[in-house]
Amino acid sequence: MYTASSFAAILALAPAILAAPAPQAAPTSAPAIYVPAPVPAPSDVAVTNVTSHGPYTGPAPTTTGALTTTFLAASIPALPPNPTATTYPSDGMLHDPEPAPYTPAGGLGTNGTEPVYNAKSDFDFESLAVALYQEWIELDLFHWGLATFSVEDFEAAGLTATDRSLIEFMADQEVGHATLLTNILGPAAPVQCTYNYPVNSVREFVDFNQKLTRFGESGVYGFLNHLDSREAGQLLLQSISTEARQQMIFRQFDGLFPMPVWFEVGIPQSWAWTLLAPYISSCPANQTRLAWQNFPALYVENNPNAARINANRTGFGETIGNSSSAPLNETVVPLADTCLNNTVVGEDCSPAISQNRSEPLSFPGRQVFFSWEEPGKLVGPNNSYVTTTMAGAPVYVAWVSQLNLTYTDLTLTGPTAGYTFQPNSSTFANDPAVNGTMFVALTSANITLTPFNLSMINPFVVAGPALYQAG
Repeated sequence: MYTASSFAAILALAPAILAAPAPQAAPTSAPAIYVPAPVPAPSDVAVTNVTSHGPYTGPAPTTTGALTTTFLAASIPALPPNPTATTYPSDGMLHDPEPAPYTPAGGLGTNGTEPVYNAKSDFDFESLAVALYQEWIELDLFHWGLATFSVEDFEAAGLTATDRSLIEFMADQEVGHATLLTNILGPAAPVQCTYNYPVNSVREFVDFNQKLTRFGESGVYGFLNHLDSREAGQLLLQSISTEARQQMIFRQFDGLFPMPVWFEVGIPQSWAWTLLAPYISSCPANQTRLAWQNFPALYVENNPNAARINANRTGFGETIGNSSSAPLNETVVPLADTCLNNTVVGEDCSPAISQNRSEPLSFPGRQVFFSWEEPGKLVGPNNSYVTTTMAGAPVYVAWVSQLNLTYTDLTLTGPTAGYTFQPNSSTFANDPAVNGTMFVALTSANITLTPFNLSMINPFVVAGPALYQAG
């Protein structure tokens, strides 16, 4: 609190504030403008705006597979709740002495200890490292699209100079995010790599961005509250909140409804790494390796094509490339069926603050077809990671969206092919769970899990995840 003497000292510094101003003559010239000296800022991490691109064509890797050490068990056992998890009365009253005025007892990192922003466990380092891999690819992808497509290409897709400037600013944001995580991780932090994108047009570039930022954002939500380093988690939260805005902006550029869900979904680190790794061509020889699993790829054969007026007419293979998060293919859509620059209300999917379609992209009961790969494929940087699964035969399709994990039965039509029907589930009343850009995976069991322990599904994943364009 202020003392009488300190308060008097503050007042003595500002007498003009307390007294009525004396009359003054009008100035004869403009007053000098005070320009404060710039405050030194930390330097950014070194980046390359546009790296080389294309599939990996180098020598066979000398090291393959995820980073590993001794296993203590085949999987994490399912345990009952902590005995103290339900002891707090939650009645709106204070039950313990306050450590300071206006400071209720409890919380983590609230005892006055100076924060140290670093990794505090293997879990922390590996989680932050996969997040950094994601920041690097976004930085490269945004710059790559701006350098690859002409002004005329962007304008034909409905994106103006202001829109392109926004994409450039988002790339600049990624420099900050990469710098932040590099500083937290230290000298062993993963560095920028080279990449390969399944994109041939501006519309495909935009659609790929909204999908890539979807799994990047969700991949952080899945581990953020499990970090031992609460300090690093705070900074990462402030970074990923920016990425959430990027994902919504790319949905707007894609002519999609900007935020069709009430809650954003979180996924395990291995799911994010499975979706990200196939787009990394090569990394430097001394690159830090990751411990996360790469699952066999899963493909949604009739993923709703957002370039159509009626996406329910989507045929098989209406994506660019064969990947689990492949962008839409606009070239397969007949001119009469395309929604870009359509002047009919409810049929237009041009870039806009918001678009509301007369025909939804998907619906409960829609038949969804899948194919998937067997384990053992080389993927990721320098083809040095190997897809694996610990699960049995595929029996279910797991639908992961918002706060929900919903299973539907998988009907096999071949050794690595099958179908299911889109579920009719809700998070709350009037909030269909299956919506937005969401995740599906094939599993051998239908265990009950919630957002905080979703990673316990990993031993039962046969293939996937894949992104499903539900809305």
